[in-house]
Amino acid sequence: MMNNDTLHTIILSRSKRKRRYFTTVLILIVIALALCCAMLMLGNTIYPVNEVIAVLLGEEVKGASFAVGTLRLPRMLAGLLAGFAFGVGGYIFQTMLRNPLANPNVIGITAGSSAAAVFCIVVLQASNTVISFAAVVGGLLTVAIIYGFSKGTSFSIGRLILIGIGIQAMLNALISYFMLIAKTHDLPTALRWVSGSLNGATIETVLPLFILLVISTPIFIYLSSHLEMLELCEQAATSLGVSTNRVRIMLLVSAVLIIALATATTGPIAFISFLAGPIARRIVGVGFSALIPSGLIGVILVLAADLIGQFAFETRFPVGVITGIIGAPYLIFLLIKMNRKGSI
Repeated sequence: MMNNDTLHTIILSRSKRKRRYFTTVLILIVIALALCCAMLMLGNTIYPVNEVIAVLLGEEVKGASFAVGTLRLPRMLAGLLAGFAFGVGGYIFQTMLRNPLANPNVIGITAGSSAAAVFCIVVLQASNTVISFAAVVGGLLTVAIIYGFSKGTSFSIGRLILIGIGIQAMLNALISYFMLIAKTHDLPTALRWVSGSLNGATIETVLPLFILLVISTPIFIYLSSHLEMLELCEQAATSLGVSTNRVRIMLLVSAVLIIALATATTGPIAFISFLAGPIARRIVGVGFSALIPSGLIGVILVLAADLIGQFAFETRFPVGVITGIIGAPYLIFLLIKMNRKGSI
């Protein structure tokens, strides 16, 4: 039996962790909103907040209506939605498979989407609708192949990661071949699917991703407690009443869908799904799911990287180049750390 002092200490500790969690989420939301405002205000012409708000409310403002409403707003929405999708999807993969390397970038899911899209651009000369659909199908097909090869007599997380890395290398080689045979006028479009970029985003292209996230986010929140149990171990989750196979399939399919559709919207923005989860876990602390914070971190990373790519250098760089520069050193650090622990 716990005495009153011990019970009081536990309640205070729980309350403190809860305040930390909600304070962290609130701060992340404020930072994300500030970056959204910066995306709408900044450019060749800087528009004040009142003009931006007027455009968002549907008013006609000379100059600002086109720059903000037609160019900057879709770009900002693409970064916001794709960042959230990559962040949440990466966190689900890393948590469910209990390995920080098990994310869509490393195991080849985004490469599958990109390869399908580049094939449609270079070989089929397909429309944007067909390209986006092919990117989603490519991501789903890639994860099915990886899962099928890694299953064997029993499911192995390590085997899945190694097979995923191998398939990613094959798909990247295939993408390089398509780029070599591409016609000159197809290269700019194809490059977007290789590096990841918010250029050319429109309301029509971001709408499917918005609808999917509206549908899937409540599902993720509902299943987040089960996801944390899956991280413990299979036996512990089953003993706590979790239908592990059903939950894993629901999470896996939903995560692959949002990752594939995000890739179809912006291209494979490098390392967002890899970085968002670990950062969110560190700042949230123990006791609460880092699912939503991971999505918010993804938003912050994408929007901040795009602003850096647009304005920090004389040449404008796609967002995927900036996130690649940030993420590659962390991947090397993580591999060295895991090797020292004997995890790989």
